[in-house]
Amino acid sequence: MQVFNFSAGPAVLPKEVLQRAADEMLDWHGSGMSVMEMSHRGPEFIAIADKAEADLRRLLGIGDDYEVLFLQGGAVGENAFVPMNLLGDRKVIDFVNTGEWSKKSIKEAKKYAQVNVAASGEDKRFTYVPARDTWKLSPDAAYVHVCTNETIGGVEYHWTPDVGVVPLVADMSSHILSRPIDVSKYGVIYAGAQKNAGPAGLTIVIVRKALLDRALPITPSAFHWKEQAEADSMLNTPPTYSVYIAGLVFEWLLAQGGLKGIEQRNVAKAKLLYDYLDGSSGFYFNPVRKEDRSRMNIPFKLRDESLDGAFVKGAQARGLLQLKGHRSVGGMRASIYNAMPIEGVQALVDYMREFERSNG
Repeated sequence: MQVFNFSAGPAVLPKEVLQRAADEMLDWHGSGMSVMEMSHRGPEFIAIADKAEADLRRLLGIGDDYEVLFLQGGAVGENAFVPMNLLGDRKVIDFVNTGEWSKKSIKEAKKYAQVNVAASGEDKRFTYVPARDTWKLSPDAAYVHVCTNETIGGVEYHWTPDVGVVPLVADMSSHILSRPIDVSKYGVIYAGAQKNAGPAGLTIVIVRKALLDRALPITPSAFHWKEQAEADSMLNTPPTYSVYIAGLVFEWLLAQGGLKGIEQRNVAKAKLLYDYLDGSSGFYFNPVRKEDRSRMNIPFKLRDESLDGAFVKGAQARGLLQLKGHRSVGGMRASIYNAMPIEGVQALVDYMREFERSNG
């Protein structure tokens, strides 16, 4: 039976990447070593890390005025490390609250600074991105923080906020590499890799070099961006195998036509599922405002919630896995990251149509 994994993370990886990793598991390129066994300071792994960084820079068009860091701690860790590295002598951080991950970032930042929630989608249960002209920004903020794709609520920015000279910081964990972006518009981009770029254990941080002198004295060395940049992300042992797999994902993306190519596929997959949801006469529904719907994480609910258990059970029997929604919002959620083939989305739609016929 063909299995399609709709998990929000750790999530589906390209089959080609998994096959190559399997082929290279015991002996990487004639070295006689698995990547898992390599010294992070040996020439073999340094070559892997250098190529991964070069390919990521190529995919995203990252300029020489930015550092690319391969760290640990996940995006949740960066919720603390971002203020530690960017506050400097400032006291206030601006946030736009678009859902659960924004709230986690806000909660952590309050330990280090005053937080100004410049705009929030809470009034409509986080089903939209507040328009830029409604944001009440602080003139002296250290930075403005946004979560550009809310994995749980399925809300995505399809535009880049203009916040003037204040650095824009974005948690892009669940949609990084899904479409082209203009990195130069951001002061910092960070992302846990396990949703769309690789396996758990790796955190990607892209930071403008001009911002590297703002760290608080309490910042731990392992998470001090300037110190890590000076050490090529090897101040401590990096998550070597996760970097290796991410590098294979970057190679795979380049072979798909880069981010323009993968975006076309992502648009087609999202349209297939949203069109069915919108045409189901209310048996299923997605609560997010259409212009703010995520291409990566698509939550949906059944009109009759008593059918939720039967829906999940039937999906599992057909090899459609991890469709149960997050406990904070309920319902269902299909995460259709880069590596999810359109055949998986079609299989889900076919099952949803069958379930509706049987239970509508």
